[in-house]
Amino acid sequence: MTAPLRREPPQGGEGSTPTPAHAVRLRRLNRWQAETVREDLADLYVESSRAQAGQEYRGREAFLRRLTGDIRRAGFALLIGEDTAFAGCAYGFPVPREGTWWRGFDGALPQSVEQLTASGHVFAITEIVVHPHTDDQGLARRLQERLLADHHASLGATQVDEADAVACDAFLSWGWQDIGGIRRPTDPAVLRPSSPVLRRALVLPLGPRTTARTDGLAHENRTQRPD
Repeated sequence: MTAPLRREPPQGGEGSTPTPAHAVRLRRLNRWQAETVREDLADLYVESSRAQAGQEYRGREAFLRRLTGDIRRAGFALLIGEDTAFAGCAYGFPVPREGTWWRGFDGALPQSVEQLTASGHVFAITEIVVHPHTDDQGLARRLQERLLADHHASLGATQVDEADAVACDAFLSWGWQDIGGIRRPTDPAVLRPSSPVLRRALVLPLGPRTTARTDGLAHENRTQRPD
């Protein structure tokens, strides 16, 4: 998961409705279109990442592997932000009902999250990339809110490397909740794999909340999106 280089304060109103005159336009791409812009998105990733000198190529290749793998997943969706060029993108897919997304979760998965996963109402955002020089200060937040709204998700989900404090802080500032850690193996394409990477599992409740639960996630049927 790539966070924008600048933290963006929470904003009010509908995330999919741009208010500034200079706001970047959002556009959905299908699988075929996503394949045709893979290299452009990889360039955007390199320009937006905080990779150390000499690590850009490795980071670019890792991004392309992730994107290629996600494009093949059922329900894959890609949203781009553009003005004269690509300013950002966000993509993901519905979390499989069998719960493989949560594999490696440390401890018991919150019951509410387990229920929403089994009902097919959780959408995972696997990447958000925003160019650091975009004029649209709220682009990362707009991208994620529009992507989740388009899929009528009851719960958004993402995983962030625990060492990436900037990304973790950004998501928490947007209202995401940290529900625990997930241990995952390192990228199998790495020549010298290290120990499993610890990621933070973050969720964003989109339905009505209840004060009766300490996790802040509602269990009532009203939180479910209509089938």
